[in-house]
Formats: sequence, C-alpha cells, structure tokens
Amino acid sequence: MAIAAVGLPIAITLAVMAFAWPAGRISPRDVPVGIVGTGPASQRAVEGLTHQKPGAFDFRLYPDQQTARSAIKNRDVYGAFAVSGDSITVLKATAASPSVAQLLTDVGQQLADKATQQMAARQKAAEQKAGEQKAGGAHSTAKTHKQAAAGAEPSVQILVKGVDVVPVATADPRGVVFSSSVFPLTICGILIGAFVTMARGLARPRHRVLTLLVACAVAAFGVYLVAQGFLGALPHNHVATWAILSLDLLSVSATAAGLIRLLGPAGLGLSAALMVFVGNAFSGATSAPEMLPKGADHVGQWLPPGAGASLLRDITYFDGAADAGHLAVLALWSVCGLTAVMFGHWVIREGRGTKTGAPASGELLPALPGSGTTVTVRRHAHAHAHARRDDGDG
Repeated sequence: MAIAAVGLPIAITLAVMAFAWPAGRISPRDVPVGIVGTGPASQRAVEGLTHQKPGAFDFRLYPDQQTARSAIKNRDVYGAFAVSGDSITVLKATAASPSVAQLLTDVGQQLADKATQQMAARQKAAEQKAGEQKAGGAHSTAKTHKQAAAGAEPSVQILVKGVDVVPVATADPRGVVFSSSVFPLTICGILIGAFVTMARGLARPRHRVLTLLVACAVAAFGVYLVAQGFLGALPHNHVATWAILSLDLLSVSATAAGLIRLLGPAGLGLSAALMVFVGNAFSGATSAPEMLPKGADHVGQWLPPGAGASLLRDITYFDGAADAGHLAVLALWSVCGLTAVMFGHWVIREGRGTKTGAPASGELLPALPGSGTTVTVRRHAHAHAHARRDDGDG
C-alpha cells in the first residue's frame, strides 16, 4: 500500500516532468548560425540579434554564400544569414531541424523589418534636414512636417528570401514522420532485450547475443519499410539507414538485456527509466539538442535515443557528416550491453558462491548421527554438468 500510494505517484510525476519540462522550455540556446560577410549590414544584424536574443545563437562568419552552404551541409551550422543593402537571404536546412529552420525564417523577417524601419528613420531625418536648409519660417516648418509624413513610408523595402539548402523529404515536410519513427525504437529495443533475456529456450549466452543481433536487424528492416517504403520519410542512403536503425535498436536492447542479466527484474525497470524517461525525453528528435535546456542537451546525446536520432538524421540527409561522435556512443552502449549478456553469469555465479553454504562435489559431509562414519557425496557427471549449465547459462 505504501508503494502504491507514495512510490508509484512519485515515479509517475517524475516521468511526466521528464517529458514536459524540456518541451515547455524549448528555446534557442547557442544554436550555431552563420553570417555571410563582414560589412556594416552584417555587423548590425549580429548586434541586433545579440541584443534581442542574448545567448540564443553562436555566430560563425563566412566570406560568401557558397562557404556557408558547405558549412550547413557539413552540419557545422543550422543555417546562415546573408545580409545586403536591400535584401536578406536566409540559408536553412529543414532536414537538420524543421523547428530551427522556421526559427531562422522568423528571425530573418524580423531583421528585415528592423532594417526597413531604420532605413525609414534615416530617410525621414534626411528629408527633415533638407527641408530646413531650403526654407525658413512658418512655411518651411509646414513643408518639413509634410515631407516627414511622406517619409514615414520608405521608398525601399528590405526583402527576405529563403533558400532550403538541405530540404526534408517531400512526403514528410514537417518532419513528423521522422520523429514518430524514432521514438518507438526505444520501447521496442527494451522489449527485445527483455524477451531474449527471459526466454527459457535461449540457454546459452552466445544464443542470446545471436538472437539480439538477428532480432534488431529484422526489426530495423520492418521499421525502414514503414518509414520509407510506406511513408517516404527516409529517402536517401537506404542500406546505411537500415544499418543505423539496427544499431540504434541493438544499443537499447543489449543494454536492457545486460542490466536484466546482472540485476534481474530491477534491471528492466532501470533500463526503461534510463532509456524512455531520460533518453527519449532529452533526445531533441522533435526540435534540436540546442533547443533544449542546458544540461539536458548533453545528457540526451550521450544516451542511445538521442545519439540514434541525430545519427539517423546525419546519415539520411547529410551523407554521414559529423556522425563520428554519435556512432561511438551507440557502439559503446552496444558493446557494454553485449559484454554483460555474455559474461554476466560469472558475476551471478560468484555472488551465489559467496552466499551459499552448499558443499561442492566430492566434499566430505559430517557423520550421520549414530553411524560413526563419514559419507562422501559425489554428484553424477551428467547432473553436475546440467546444474552448471542452469547456473551459468540459464
């Protein structure tokens, strides 16, 4: 009753907060963005954004648009602003993050509006000064007011042009299918790990490892058939995309299987809390890691759900640019989990050996009361082998 009345409500509250807190605090934080050129217009744009949104962007300077495009394709920046005297070009990549791409478009429009207002103010001041120089007295004052009113509407309007350098799939323009395909992988991976570890038919560790590998590869192929074959959300690098889906599933399932092997049923709860309530919530798959609160972005990218989503995006749309770190994270979790599955029975056997007082094979037992002799008990070879297999591999 205490667990049901206190423990479970606390766990549920923490689970809800884990998902709701990052979603409710989504905002740009040091989002890498490029600025093309070092002229006065570009400098004013940087100063204006720094003043309006302090800490929102991490600006990188590029000499021309071609260099900025290359930086976007290499995942160095999410986009770039090319500011000139009469226009602002927003270079973006919806494939990197539809939400960040929309943010950059809105910021570009804000820059254009502010530049238009500044131009109108300068035009108004110039007309007032010209009017004061040409005429004097009351007539000149009326004329000046008339010219000032006319100057309120600028003759030049700053235009905004958006260029999608790396567009998202046309069948998934908002990236909803992509994020919806990534989230179930975590739960499916935990289910695979739990089944493989608890199945009585998989007696030996190598059988469990082989089953994990096959199950993850086949499940990833099914996910790819749905996400791309049916919904068209993963349009490029088909074999590599399938391989990354398999590795993502393996990193989660191997971790779950290893924890269950070492900790028993508690390992299932620990893997679910770590991967679902922390990993999925902090993955940034629906927005971007730089849009999450500080700390949550780094934690999410060190767990398989966040690293898997980022790596899948890099492979599918950016030809594997900047994927080394995410690949290392998935490989590390996979290796640790498979190692626990293979050799976890040694830890369990060691623990059992220290707790039990059962005599080993061939050990002399105390004399039975009234017999006056000792009794030597030896296990049958077949029974001993069967018990060892059950203790080590079952």
